[in-house]
Amino acid sequence: MNRSWSRTTLSIAGAVTALAVVTACGGSGDDSGGGGTGTAAKPVTITFWGWAKGTKEVVDAFNASHENIHVKFEETPSGNAGGYAKISNAIKAGNAPDLVSVEYPQLPEYVSQGGFQDIGKYLTDDVKKKFLPQAIEQTTLGGKSWAVPFDAAPQAFFYRKDLFTKYGIEVPKTWAEFKSAAEKVKKADSKARIGTFFPDDPTTFEAMVWQAGAQWFKAEGDTWKVDTSDAATTKVADYWQGLVKDGLVRTDASFSPAWTNSLKTGSTVGYLGASWGGGVLGSTLPEQSGKWAVAPIPTWDGEPAGGMLGGTTFAVPKNSEKAAAAVEFATWMTTTEDGIEARISSGTSSAFPAALALRPAAKKAFDTKFYGGQDIYQVFEDGGAAIKQGWTWGPAMGTTNTTLKDRFGKLAGGGTTIPDAVKAAHDATVAELSKRGLKVEG
Repeated sequence: MNRSWSRTTLSIAGAVTALAVVTACGGSGDDSGGGGTGTAAKPVTITFWGWAKGTKEVVDAFNASHENIHVKFEETPSGNAGGYAKISNAIKAGNAPDLVSVEYPQLPEYVSQGGFQDIGKYLTDDVKKKFLPQAIEQTTLGGKSWAVPFDAAPQAFFYRKDLFTKYGIEVPKTWAEFKSAAEKVKKADSKARIGTFFPDDPTTFEAMVWQAGAQWFKAEGDTWKVDTSDAATTKVADYWQGLVKDGLVRTDASFSPAWTNSLKTGSTVGYLGASWGGGVLGSTLPEQSGKWAVAPIPTWDGEPAGGMLGGTTFAVPKNSEKAAAAVEFATWMTTTEDGIEARISSGTSSAFPAALALRPAAKKAFDTKFYGGQDIYQVFEDGGAAIKQGWTWGPAMGTTNTTLKDRFGKLAGGGTTIPDAVKAAHDATVAELSKRGLKVEG
């Protein structure tokens, strides 16, 4: 597992140069002073923007137990629902808070535009070793640390074990077996499908190509290399296009009324999601308690492998003069039992922490009744360890994902194909990077 530390540097060697816009825009990572962490007599006050359930309880617990730092919390919309726009506007206006929530895929975009500062001198190696190495890899660019990981989101396959038993279907371990299982589901019940290709959520597809070994973005020297036509991506795109074309999976929007209703009626019997889906299904389908189970995500060769589907970090905007205090608070939130227990106290089902030592507390807090008492955290543990290293999110994921979402939305009507959507996203991304003045090949 420790190989990730060297691979992080190697996979994005030269990224400091390729992200030269960082220094040009004032986000060099040189926090001047950091503001210190205060004293009981003179505490430092920091502002924090976030949206995850339970965050207020975490802030309250921190403030009650710390005298040197006081956190002022402002709840914001989730990232794609307006949170990222709010953060970007605040950074441009010079009035951003001291700490913000940002998901892994969006982090490089803020870094490349100079929006965040390097927090490496506050996030020591001893602290980094507390986290899943793959999470640290995702928060490191050019050998610099840009955020504190909160959770990891390994892929998993949730399925109706009662219906799989009824239809005589084995839980698929490979993607070939998944297709065979999809055919059996449709044959057993013409209205039923094994799962859904979400046209509105490109990150699910990206997790699939990540799992297959694709590397869409690499920073080499002073150039970003963009490659979405590699063998791994082509294999995944063709595979899912075939499932969609043959009507073996649905194409409902994620968490839409149509998708939820298909789960309630048993016409969708599986969900390719991530660890955080464990709580989502339970809260969405309480009447199906005991009928669901969780399995490792299928792989191409049957050997454990996966990507990440979502996940949150905490980053310090470039204009903050209180980075030391902000990182101390972020570290407390993400690495201490007090921090995770405060979040759990809100009634939220715990996330899958990136900090390895917090897994037992999170596991203990999760009610497994919905899954018939199955130890689903062990599935997530194994999935987290199997996340492939070497994947780097690009510096314009907003453009990449918007293009994919727009094109995927035309799948149901036959207006495009998944391979064509990937090509369109590639072209749009290259054009956007060139527009920003970055050197790009692809």
